[in-house]
Amino acid sequence: MPWTQSYAALGNSIGLTALAVAVPIFYLFWALAIKRMKGYLAGSTTLLLTIVDVVLVYKMPLGSAISASLLGILNGVFPIAWIVIAAVFLYNLTVEAGQFEIIKSSIASLSSDRRLQVLLIAFSFGAFLEGAAGFGTPVAIAGAILIGLGFEPLYAAGLCLVANTAPVAFGGIGIPIITASTATGVSANLISIAVGRQVPFLSVIVPLYLIVIMAGWKGAKEVLPAIAVSGLTFAVAQWWSSNYLGPYLPDIIASLFSLISTAVFIKFWKPKNIWRFPHEKNDKLVEHKKYPLSQILKAWSPFAILTLVVGLWGTDGFKNFVGNQLKWFVNIPHWPGLDGLVYKAAPFVAKPTVYGASYRWDFFVAAGTAILVTAIITMLILRISPSKGISVFGATLKQLTYPVITIASVLGFAYLANYSGLSYTLGLLLAQTGHLFPFFSPFLGWIGVFLTGSDTSANALFGMLQKVTAQQIGINPLLTIAANCSGGGLGKMISPQSIAVAAAATGLVGRESDLFRFTFKHSLLLLVFVGILIYLQTYFYPGMIPTVAALAR
Repeated sequence: MPWTQSYAALGNSIGLTALAVAVPIFYLFWALAIKRMKGYLAGSTTLLLTIVDVVLVYKMPLGSAISASLLGILNGVFPIAWIVIAAVFLYNLTVEAGQFEIIKSSIASLSSDRRLQVLLIAFSFGAFLEGAAGFGTPVAIAGAILIGLGFEPLYAAGLCLVANTAPVAFGGIGIPIITASTATGVSANLISIAVGRQVPFLSVIVPLYLIVIMAGWKGAKEVLPAIAVSGLTFAVAQWWSSNYLGPYLPDIIASLFSLISTAVFIKFWKPKNIWRFPHEKNDKLVEHKKYPLSQILKAWSPFAILTLVVGLWGTDGFKNFVGNQLKWFVNIPHWPGLDGLVYKAAPFVAKPTVYGASYRWDFFVAAGTAILVTAIITMLILRISPSKGISVFGATLKQLTYPVITIASVLGFAYLANYSGLSYTLGLLLAQTGHLFPFFSPFLGWIGVFLTGSDTSANALFGMLQKVTAQQIGINPLLTIAANCSGGGLGKMISPQSIAVAAAATGLVGRESDLFRFTFKHSLLLLVFVGILIYLQTYFYPGMIPTVAALAR
């Protein structure tokens, strides 16, 4: 039976309804931050509680609620968990072949200082992976590398999560910006320009912020020159490419420029003291073995190949060619029990409109498959036998059993939040803040990414709301649409999906709550910074963001 979303279902009140449907979110915060529940238990029980909540509050049909959850669960496994499995498999292969020791030595030979290693790996290299693939790849790969260098797992995962903020808006070859364009009808190039005049401020701050988390202000001052090179080169390249080349390449260009600039700089500049973690104070600095350039290139080849393969996979030409030639996909155009049964309502649409539900997974064009192809090529280069590769893959699947359950349950919650109207109710509540809306506009993106794990999904959820609300209060809509993208990046580090990926990649399964506690305060603090920035751009420096006379393409 068809059912129409009602965003103010209780007493015709947005506030009361928002309070009621936020109960599962409060529960998830409590389960992770206070109860310290294991991720798969927190995710699963949150999903069950949400089903009950939306049925009682919204009167959503139970069958539709369950169907939406199952659609999310399936998307959680394919394509999201598929990316994590392939990424961890690639890492495990390099360890099995003994190449990771060479990788560690090549990085440590640049500097044994943990602060500089974080700038190179967590910030610059992680941003490159976000730009090339997204969906948890940067945390999975960069976190594993830091652990291999000797970082404690919690710090490795936590620092990579915090670092993966500034590049998120342009992640996955610009998919979040393209989605915001589709949702709002505003040119993707215009949104790219606006975001490119917001997130570079964050890009300058994040490297310093990372080092302060690690070593305090005193430790950060000792490496300020390197921090400045890392952050400023990234920010300038991100601004330039987003304003002059469009939304596809800012992360790729900025990360490579930052990585190369920082590596060259620290080749000629060294900090006064070599900083290590407190538990390493009494450890003697290890004299890392010097390897020939040929061996170093061979050890790094999996990640060089990953760069090329993922870059190729992200192009439309390749996707179209492979999609036409290798038609191995799962396609359910009408998801049973949901498609055609749920209707969106005003103010998100002019009149009740069907909220379609379908599922499609193209194996050969999926990002996870690109990483798997990289892993297979890596086996050939590193001369890993098929039997050993299968053994490593089996061990990887066993390693990731619980994280996959966590990811699947979180995506089930995200899809249910969308189809029930829960996400829209929370968005409408923030939209009622009037003159202060510019400050709160990035909070919408933050909430969207927390709920869905994706800046792309957050832009699909709230992009039009940002545009309409800005028009109603008489401010530049392009500014708030961009704010949704910028604020969303800060929700990435606390998203249960991201935390599950980080825990899986760094051996912290069961300690997801510790990761959440580690990142939450940093996420909120940086979000307030972005909120203030957007407020200043709205009322004090409106010329920073171009005014669009005609929003339609």
